[in-house]
Amino acid sequence: MWNMMCDVMPTISEDSISQRSGQFNNDESNFEQLMVNMLDERDKLMENLRETQEGMQEIQSKLSEVERERDSLQRQMQANLPQVCILISN
Repeated sequence: MWNMMCDVMPTISEDSISQRSGQFNNDESNFEQLMVNMLDERDKLMENLRETQEGMQEIQSKLSEVERERDSLQRQMQANLPQVCILISN
């Protein structure tokens, strides 16, 4: 005589399947929204970086111009100031 043992799987109601499916769809849409938000934020940061780099280039250009003007003024001052020579005798 054979003893038969059967494992009985609990039944899965359709309600729990639809809940899981709904949860999966909700999770998927949340993930998609998160990705969209991240991409938008990245675009804003890239634009900000571009604007900052352009501003830095302008500042560096102005700094170079001011340095050239300073050097020119120093040369003019040295050329036009009387040369004073101090002799120290022992």
